Amino acid sequence: MRSAIEDPASESAAVLGALIRPTESMTTATPEVRALAVWGLVLDEISRMAPTGESTGSDILNAAFRLGGVDWEATLDERFGQSRNLPGVFEVPPPTTTTPMHNAWRHAVSDKLSPCLARKLASLARDGEAWRTYVEIARTSLSGPQEPGRRPLPDGVQPVFLERQLVAVEMRRRTAYRRLTVRNVVACANGVDGYRARALTGWTGALAPMPVKGIFGCRAETRPGARPGDPLTVELRFPNPLCEGERHEFVSLACDDDLDQERHWVNVEVDHHGIAPRVVDGEGKVSGGLSVSITFDDCVPEACWWYAEQTDYERVIRPPAGDRRLLEIRRGVVEHTFQGPCRPREEYGLAFHWPRR
Repeated sequence: MRSAIEDPASESAAVLGALIRPTESMTTATPEVRALAVWGLVLDEISRMAPTGESTGSDILNAAFRLGGVDWEATLDERFGQSRNLPGVFEVPPPTTTTPMHNAWRHAVSDKLSPCLARKLASLARDGEAWRTYVEIARTSLSGPQEPGRRPLPDGVQPVFLERQLVAVEMRRRTAYRRLTVRNVVACANGVDGYRARALTGWTGALAPMPVKGIFGCRAETRPGARPGDPLTVELRFPNPLCEGERHEFVSLACDDDLDQERHWVNVEVDHHGIAPRVVDGEGKVSGGLSVSITFDDCVPEACWWYAEQTDYERVIRPPAGDRRLLEIRRGVVEHTFQGPCRPREEYGLAFHWPRR
C-alpha cells in the first residue's frame, strides 16, 4: 500500500486507488502514515461486523486479511480451508470444499465491507484530521514498526530472492500447453540447493498435477504432496548448493497435455523473498523483474489484462474499456512486465476472457 502511494503510476496504485486517494486529505502525512490510516480503517470496519451479527463475515475477512492471531497459510484458498473448522462459523460437520468460504468472502466484501468503506472514505476525503483515529488503530495492531501489508516472512518461504523471472506460455486452444520459466535467483541463506515449484493447472477446486522438467541449471525431482490428494511437489535441484548472496540462473518447462482444460489466467505465486522491480537494458530486453508473455494459437481471447495481489475471484473481473490494466494482443502475443517489486505471499499474472463457445 505504501508503494502505491509513493508511485501513483504503479500497478498497485491502479488497483488500490479507491482506497488511497482519500488519504490525500492528510496534506502533510508521509506515505507510511497514509498507508497506516487505510489499514486502520479496514481493521476497524471488520471489527464492527461481529457485534452486529455478522460473525461469519468477520471470520472470513479475518482469514482473507490474515488477522486474529492465527498462523494463516499462504494462499486465500488455503486460509479458507483453515476456516472450515472454526467453531460456530460453518455447519457441523464442516464443508468438504472451500466453496462456502468463497461465497461468504464475496458476500462480506461486496455487501458489507465495501459499502461501509465507501461511506467512510467519502467523509474522510473531506476531513484529514479524522484519519488520526485509524492511524492509531493500525499502530496498535502492529507488533512492530512494520508497514501494513508488509508481513514478516513466515516459515516455509523459500530462501531465495529473484532478480528476474521470465515466464513464456504457449497456449493450445484454451490450455497453457507449455510454460517456460527463466529464473535468476540470489540465495538468502547458505546451503540453498534447489527451488520448489508448484506444478498446477486448471481452475481452483479442480487442480491437476502438471509435469515439470529441468532444462538448464537444474534437474527436477518429483515428490507426492504432503497429504493424499495434494498436487505433486517438484524440486528443481541446483548443480551445487549456493552460499548466501550467490547468484544462479536456471530454466524449467511445464507441459500440460490435457487440451480440454480451460485456463482463465497465467499466475505467478511469490512463495519466496520476492521479485525485483522492472529493469530494461538499452536494447529493450528485460534484465530485472517479473515479465509474462503468452502466445495464443487460432483461439484468441476477447480481452486480456494484468493483475496484481488479487484473489482468484477478483482477477477474473474484466476491467472496463480504457482501463490501464487492459493489454493489447498483437499477432497472437500478449506480454507485460510488472514495474514494481513483487512481494512475498502475493500473486501476479495475466488473466483473459474467452469468447462464448
